[in-house]
Amino acid sequence: MRDRLEKIREQMNLYFVGKPELVENVLCCFLSEGHLLLEDVPGVGKTTLASAFAGSLGLSFGRIQFTPDTMPGDVTGLSVYDMKTGEFSYRPGGIMKNIVLADELNRTSPKTQAALLEAMAESQVTVDGKIYRLPEPFMVIATQNPISFTGTFPLPEAQLDRFMMRLSIGYPAPEEELKMARMNLEGISVKNVEPVLNAEDVIKLKEMVSSVHVSEEVLSYIQRIVDMTRSDPAFALGASPRALLHLLQAVRARAFLNGCDFVKPDDVKYLAPSVLSHRLVLSTEMRLHKKTAAELLELMLLKVPVSVD
Repeated sequence: MRDRLEKIREQMNLYFVGKPELVENVLCCFLSEGHLLLEDVPGVGKTTLASAFAGSLGLSFGRIQFTPDTMPGDVTGLSVYDMKTGEFSYRPGGIMKNIVLADELNRTSPKTQAALLEAMAESQVTVDGKIYRLPEPFMVIATQNPISFTGTFPLPEAQLDRFMMRLSIGYPAPEEELKMARMNLEGISVKNVEPVLNAEDVIKLKEMVSSVHVSEEVLSYIQRIVDMTRSDPAFALGASPRALLHLLQAVRARAFLNGCDFVKPDDVKYLAPSVLSHRLVLSTEMRLHKKTAAELLELMLLKVPVSVD
C-alpha cells in the first residue's frame, strides 16, 4: 500500500510540476478525512491539481463553478416531479462525487455557500426532508481568488473552520514553468493520469492512518499551541476545538506518509500553519501593521515548549 502511495505522489508530481510539498499536504488532508481550501490567483493549476489527484486515486471527480446566481439546489440536488409516475424523484447535484472542486466558492451567495456545510460535516445532503448519503470517500477542494474582491462574498469564520487546511500554490520556478510548456507541446495532460487505487483501497488507507500513535506529550503540545492562539493578544479570535481535532488528524496522516507509526513534534510544527492560520482573526493592531496570521503563528510556535516537565 505504501508503494502505491508513492506511485500516486510520482504521478501527481509528474502532472502537477514543481510542488512536491503541496502534493504531500493534499494527501495528508485527504487521508485524514479533511476538506481543502486553495487560495491563489487564477491560472496556477488549482483545477489541474484536483483533477490529477482524483484520477490517481481512481475516484469520481466533479466541478461546480460558483457564480452569484448559483443556487443551493445546483449543489445538493433537487426533487423533480415526474409527470408519468406522479411522484417526485431526486436529481443529484454536483456534490455527488468523491472529489468535488468547488471553484471560486467566494463568488456565490452565503445561502449557496451554506449548502456545502452539511455535506462537509456529515457526508450527506438533505433535500425536501430526505437524507441522501454522499459517496465514500468524499472530499471538497474549494478555491478562492484572494486578489479580486468585486462581486465576492467572503467566507464566514464558521465555514472557514470546516476546512482542515488552507494552502497556496504560488507561481512555479522558471525551469518548472518551461517543463510545463514542453509537456503541453507534447500533449501530456491530466487526461493521461492512470488510477493507482480505488475507493476500497482509500478506505483501507484511512483505517491505517487512524492506527498511527500519538503520545500524551505530542497531544499536550498540540493543545498548548491551540490554547496560545486564544490567549495571544495578536489574535482577536483563536483556534476552535475543531481546529485541534483537525490538526491531530492531519499530523497522523503526515507521519503515515513518511513511514512512521507515531507522530513527532516536527509533524505538528510543519502542519500547524496550514491547519490553523485560516481560522485565526487578527487584532486591529496586527491588521494595521499588515501582518498575516501565518507569520504570527510561525513566531508563536517558537515560544511553545515541546514538552513540559
